Amino acid sequence: MLEKVRVRNSVDIPLSMGVTGTFYTFLGFKNHQEHFAIKFGTPDQDCPLVRVHSECLTGDVFQSLRCDCGNQLKEAMEVLADRGGYLIYLRQEGRGIGLYHKIDAYVLQDQGFDTYEANNKLNFPDDAREFACAAGILEALEITSIKLLSNNPDKLRQISDYGIHVKEMISTGVYVNKHNISYLKAKVKKHKHIINLPQNNNWQLNKLLASQ
Repeated sequence: MLEKVRVRNSVDIPLSMGVTGTFYTFLGFKNHQEHFAIKFGTPDQDCPLVRVHSECLTGDVFQSLRCDCGNQLKEAMEVLADRGGYLIYLRQEGRGIGLYHKIDAYVLQDQGFDTYEANNKLNFPDDAREFACAAGILEALEITSIKLLSNNPDKLRQISDYGIHVKEMISTGVYVNKHNISYLKAKVKKHKHIINLPQNNNWQLNKLLASQ
């Protein structure tokens, strides 16, 4: 069910990347969650570019190499600052299982389980996130059609199912290294993420943002 949320407040915050982002907070999320949105520049009024990003403390803040989340967030902010658009930041740490359980899953991954198998061993689904909150934010901002910056077809499906027209899905860059290659392969194999992984052992980070 679409979460009926409304804008609580907004404020402009200058960012170290040399731009100002307008931060929006909201009321109406279940369990009083604190999802938020940032507007960059002057978005297309009819069909803005949007990145829906789930929180990853280890990647977003501490630049962990076990995932590609931090690099995706940095890229999204750069693209949105250049073109205008919205970053929707969802407080769904660890694909919805929380930070502590994500660390538990990392321990299991070190024992040979892939990222989804580790979640299952902890009695969680492959992906516990839901994107009704993102659709609710878009509705509160009076946005009904978007270009989605993502590699995740399930994210596109869920947002579309909640009534937001996704005109186009634009792939993010590919950020692969020796620490996250198994994680990325599992996302491609098991959940059909659109990630153009290299076929050799060159782990140099590649930024392959699809042509717009």
